[in-house]
Amino acid sequence: MGYPPQVWISHSAQLLTGDCACPVSTASSAVFAAPGQLYADTWQHAPVTFQRDLVDGWSLLFNLTGNGAVAVLNPTAQHFFDSFAIPQRPPAVQGASSDGAAWQDAFTALAAAGLLQPANSQTETLSPNAYATLSAWLHLTNQCNLRCTYCYLDKNHEHMSPAIGAAAVEAIFRAARLHDFQTVSLKYAGGEAALNFSVLRLIHEEALQRAAADGILLQATLLSNGTVLSPRLLDYLHTHHIGLMVSLDGIEAVHDQQRPTVGAQGSFAQVDQSLDRALAHGVSPHLSITVTVENAEFLAETVQYALDKGLRFNLNFYRDQDQRQQSSALRASYAQLTQGLLAAFDIVAQKLPNMRLIDSMIDRSAFHGAHEHACGAGHSYLVIDHHGHVARCQMEIEKPISSVFAADPLHTLRTHSHAFNLPSSVKEGCRSCEWQPWCAGGCPVLTLRATGRTDVQSPYCNVYKAIFPELLKLEGLRLLKYGQNAL
Repeated sequence: MGYPPQVWISHSAQLLTGDCACPVSTASSAVFAAPGQLYADTWQHAPVTFQRDLVDGWSLLFNLTGNGAVAVLNPTAQHFFDSFAIPQRPPAVQGASSDGAAWQDAFTALAAAGLLQPANSQTETLSPNAYATLSAWLHLTNQCNLRCTYCYLDKNHEHMSPAIGAAAVEAIFRAARLHDFQTVSLKYAGGEAALNFSVLRLIHEEALQRAAADGILLQATLLSNGTVLSPRLLDYLHTHHIGLMVSLDGIEAVHDQQRPTVGAQGSFAQVDQSLDRALAHGVSPHLSITVTVENAEFLAETVQYALDKGLRFNLNFYRDQDQRQQSSALRASYAQLTQGLLAAFDIVAQKLPNMRLIDSMIDRSAFHGAHEHACGAGHSYLVIDHHGHVARCQMEIEKPISSVFAADPLHTLRTHSHAFNLPSSVKEGCRSCEWQPWCAGGCPVLTLRATGRTDVQSPYCNVYKAIFPELLKLEGLRLLKYGQNAL
């Protein structure tokens, strides 16, 4: 080849915090010794690598059991990678190249991305209970000023009291200590959690004290419908580094149809103003977009709106409220979902931002690293309602399993949920699927309500399979656009 190899890599970004417990990666980034040590080993391809052509001879590589790194390679680098189909030491492949640094950089990048691995290496995975983060949904209020068409809660005017809030914080950190969690991630939710700002503030300040005393990292996010975000609340979020997720399902009438007020009025104008207000206060929200049959065809304009404001977003597929037949009426068909998503991807391709979007962009899938569970429900997730009852998922908040006053509510939840959120490796329809480590079989509650089983793949399985290659292509095109300056 007449030119040196070039490899651009993007590593996973922080997952967006939404209305579910994030999945836990079972793959870790490669750790290496000094460069000289690298060339003492024999290396080969990762066992399962996804590859597709991009433009101008560049190609995309992705380890389907790896750490979420995406790589794009020029033809020289691709030829270099292909040579490792036969295990060998890198110097034998470099030959007499005059640009040794470029070859060394290419090899190091491919190894760090998990695309080249030492021969005879074993894939490292975590056991189902080896979680570092305990997530907790704190249901600050059952009150809400909207009446969204897909909401699964029975609304009333009840709030979480300061006493229950304090007991909830104690229970969360007690569980963290008992089960050796390194991080606690709190989700301030409802109803509309901003309607109980005073208790949110008390809880957060109590959590800060507990985290400092226990040596545990604290993360927090407010989940909001975006209609009542006052300057005072936004200042508090900014000062205390609390994240903000805002639900937005479309532009103007599309959003208003799915998320009307109690008085059947639209709510988009309020959300639009709140997003601008949040940005002005130094708070960068991310958007949670729930995709139903009503708004699937309008996803492109919604995504364009998010990109124009410089916001990350997550496209959540509608989940059945219960096992009643009529509850699936809002679920978009395979054709509607895929067409809407691909149209949205076209917008992203036209407006490629210099930030990695793919990690938590699509429903319950996550491209931050291979994982066996779609979420932490039943393993590392506590959903605490305004009375102090504990459930395994917010969609089952009205079916509590334990209480914040129990000695170890997480243990009770885990014991009760042993066959609920199964690893994807044992699910029918998932075991032989190459994409299994990235969707992990999808939302267990949705699958249970749609099929009556927990040991099978998601009803959205075919959608995932259709769009995942296109999702990775977007990241490849972004890397080509920004090259070594890509974030």
